[in-house]
Amino acid sequence: MKAAVGDRIRIHGRTVGAPERLGVVTEVTGSDASPLLTVAFDDGHEGILAPGADCEITHVD
Repeated sequence: MKAAVGDRIRIHGRTVGAPERLGVVTEVTGSDASPLLTVAFDDGHEGILAPGADCEITHVD
């Protein structure tokens, strides 16, 4: 999964009824095979995540 700084990310809830989390990628580290994304979430939190099957990335031009 490729991501770049400024891309939007959506993480689907892992259980029924869990809300989605939305945010913006602020930094990409790691390798192409296993990237780590620093994300500023819309709720004000910031975190580092390894994107998985529950993530959607929307590339921003």
